[in-house]
This record gives sequence, structure tokens and C-alpha cells, in this order.
Amino acid sequence: MTHPAGPVRATTLEHRPICQRPVSIPADMDDRSLPKATGTVVLPPHIAWSFPSEHNLEDPKQLRYAYERVMTEGLEDDVRFYIDIDVLLKVWDELWLSPHVRDAWYEWLRRRRLVA
Repeated sequence: MTHPAGPVRATTLEHRPICQRPVSIPADMDDRSLPKATGTVVLPPHIAWSFPSEHNLEDPKQLRYAYERVMTEGLEDDVRFYIDIDVLLKVWDELWLSPHVRDAWYEWLRRRRLVA
């Protein structure tokens, strides 16, 4: 069948992200003296711009969801406070992260924590 404007050719669309937010990974993430969030937390509006904003970090599902949001939307101070690297390593394989966020964190973990 011919299209009114002529033959229709299949085209391949190149996958290019329209907009990628920078990924915040503070240089001092491994500093164990930094205070870390525990228990139930309320994420700030610039991270939790949609519902829910309250997460119980003792609940594995809520912890993963909070980590995904902070790692994707958080600024350096947010990441420092909400993300515990030891906990992150335990839940890493269960997190749903966009490829550019996962790649950035994977590189940091590989260099700092010798993750293979």
C-alpha cells in the first residue's frame, strides 16, 4: 500500500535522552561520621514532588523507594543524609534507577568500594 505522500520508509529513531538531571554524589559519601537518616523520614518537596513523601526506612520496600528518589532527585546534602553506602550496597540489585543514575553510582561504587 502506498501512502498519499509517496512510499513510507521505516526509520530508526536514535535513543537520546531529552533531559538528564545531573547525578549528585558527594565526594565525602564514605565519611562514616556524617549523620544518616533513620526511622521514618519525610523527604523534602524537591525530591518528593509527588506522593508519598513519608518513608519508613525500616521497611525494605519503602527504603528502596526512598533511595531511588533521593539518588535520582536529591542534591548533595540530601544524598549525604539519606543514603547510607553500606545499606545501598545491600539493596543495589533491587533498585529501579534510570540508566544514567545507575551508571554514575556504579562508577562511584566501583572506584570507591571496589564493586565488580
